[in-house]
Amino acid sequence: MNLRKKKIGILGGSFDPAHKGHLAISKEAAKRFKLKKIIWAITKKNPFKKKSSLNLSTRIKYCKKIIKKNKLIEVKFFETKLKSNKTINLINFFTKNKKNEIYFLMGADNLINFHKWHKWKTISEKCNIIVFDRYGYKKKSLNSKTYKSINREKLKFIKFNKVNISSSQLRKI
Repeated sequence: MNLRKKKIGILGGSFDPAHKGHLAISKEAAKRFKLKKIIWAITKKNPFKKKSSLNLSTRIKYCKKIIKKNKLIEVKFFETKLKSNKTINLINFFTKNKKNEIYFLMGADNLINFHKWHKWKTISEKCNIIVFDRYGYKKKSLNSKTYKSINREKLKFIKFNKVNISSSQLRKI
């Protein structure tokens, strides 16, 4: 590992809505992996979910409100620039700069179906994948095709004091 590389975390998602769980895993990843920056890469539409309940600009505003003045986290929308909503294209964008070392952050629920993502194996080769445990998902995620396939040097499963909240729970309120 080159110590001169800039460690960047990417938390992708629809953030529909953003919540303190997103903030908690961002802070935890920064602390554990000495990340210099975390980017919340908002997608217009998650390909595995139905339409977002909030429009894109509202979700971006809410993300910025949640992070407040946290200088570690940046809220960005890349799909117009990349002409794609595929995670692999986002990872390729950041790994073009050889000085970047990318850490892709996700919840354990996403690991279960990660093998269905476009070019999922290439994503796992190009960046570190940091998976945060979530209530009710640990067993399924640790038994997932992805967890069994990816090199443990590239995938880390993180146990931490979980925040028992999800965007889907918040949408039901």
